[in-house]
Amino acid sequence: MRLSKRIIRENGLPKNIKFVAGVDVAYAGDTSIGAVTVLNFDSFSLVESHTVYFKTRFPYVPTLLSFREVPPALLAIRKLQRKPEVFMVDGQGIAHPYRLGFASHLGLVADVPTIGVAKSLLCGEVESFRGKRWAPITEGGEVIGASVITESGKKPVYVSVGHRVSLERAIELVLLCTGVHRIPEPIRKAHMLANERKRKLMTMHG
Repeated sequence: MRLSKRIIRENGLPKNIKFVAGVDVAYAGDTSIGAVTVLNFDSFSLVESHTVYFKTRFPYVPTLLSFREVPPALLAIRKLQRKPEVFMVDGQGIAHPYRLGFASHLGLVADVPTIGVAKSLLCGEVESFRGKRWAPITEGGEVIGASVITESGKKPVYVSVGHRVSLERAIELVLLCTGVHRIPEPIRKAHMLANERKRKLMTMHG
């Protein structure tokens, strides 16, 4: 809760974005696999990617997953040669009981702009879509995120401010980075990379 007070919810992103990154973490036994992919914002072509293997040190505690996921993700980010303007993270931003999900925690520690893109709703209630592609998520009278329909007929994703980005800009970027899949391309590629490394690791260890 102390860390959550340091989250910047205003937009600090430049108007023109060249590179957008995706971040995900997978697990194989007691090993965490941090993955980061950097995509060209105009073409979504992959320009750089890294993975790290890290011995999982923090237990699985619901609502405190960021303490488990930040270390491997941070190590992967530190390998980057390019500097993406924004990182999309597979997890919650401020749409979290402590207003500090994985995306927010990572943004704060790495000092980079982040957007939380989660596959499920952790807290709050989704308001009416009113004919739009997104609807606010509110809790206690506060807008903490948005339920965003990225692909017609599919379940929405749950977008929230991570760090140094506004909700409006976060929603806009998620929609711009979503092609033919429900999940935005940067995260989808990071997820595929993390799971590919996980499979290799599991095969090696039989």
